[in-house]
Amino acid sequence: MTDPHAAIAIGELSRRTGCNIETIRYYERIGVLPVALRRGRYRSYDAADIQRLAFVRRARELGFPIEAVRTLLALADGGAASCAQARDLAAAHLGEVRAKIADLARMEHVLSAAVRSCEAGDDAGCPLLETLCTAS
Repeated sequence: MTDPHAAIAIGELSRRTGCNIETIRYYERIGVLPVALRRGRYRSYDAADIQRLAFVRRARELGFPIEAVRTLLALADGGAASCAQARDLAAAHLGEVRAKIADLARMEHVLSAAVRSCEAGDDAGCPLLETLCTAS
């Protein structure tokens, strides 16, 4: 059985979580991860740090900004009452994601039409450059 308090070096933390070493150091500097204990000049982590970093990494993969990650971390320790707050935060983020998807769909439509016009070669000018020069 693995000791949950066994010391883990930063390289091993990086390997176990898939998080870059510089990102781990950055998260420490901004307070998302607690400052690691030191063994001599080396940082030392434990199982709780692995769990916390995995949480942060997954939240970031889902697109949550750092401040939202801080809030989610605080809520993770809060019990059932915090579930509603986490849901509200996720719902707001979902709305932002959906707005970005709609923007991307509009961009795809405009770019697709411009590329088709370029491929047709019917215009004397460049349809793509003309599209970029016109106001939306």
